[in-house]
Amino acid sequence: MEEIDFIIDEAKEAMNGSVAHLEKSFLNIRAGKASPQMLGSVFVDYYGSQTPLSQIANVNVPDARTITIQPYEKSMLQPIEKAIMIANLGFNPMNNGDLIIISVPPLTEERRRDLVKQAKHEAEEAKIGIRNHRKDANTDIKKQEKEGVSEDVCKVAEETIQKLTDSFIKKVEEHLVQKEAEIMKV
Repeated sequence: MEEIDFIIDEAKEAMNGSVAHLEKSFLNIRAGKASPQMLGSVFVDYYGSQTPLSQIANVNVPDARTITIQPYEKSMLQPIEKAIMIANLGFNPMNNGDLIIISVPPLTEERRRDLVKQAKHEAEEAKIGIRNHRKDANTDIKKQEKEGVSEDVCKVAEETIQKLTDSFIKKVEEHLVQKEAEIMKV
């Protein structure tokens, strides 16, 4: 019985992880307004090791269309500029000698559609993850049944897992609808 509760808790935690990963992925999909997270995937060659931009520079958003990057060391201006270009985010960084300024261009209709496609892909990946967690939990429940746990207890556990799966898939759908609205809002 305790083992069944543990399986259910484990599945719930794993499904929660899938939703959390989706939320993190959605932060990297920009929706027109500048934010420091847009540069979250930028890694800079810092004395031979790939270092996240946020660890070697101050990233600020003075207004909705501008991101400024002020490195802690002036010698890092060029490597940061290069790393932003390599990251292929569609930004054109400008170096003024003290800081790097990025103007975030307004999204075109085509780019918005691409971002919605990307968001749908991320949501589908999250759903697949949730379904895989359901499958793993059901497999574990079947093992418990073979080890002597009553059929009724296992049936209830499988139903509980299915309800969890449905509720987490619904959460993913809600996040996707929100993100689509955010992307398509001009």
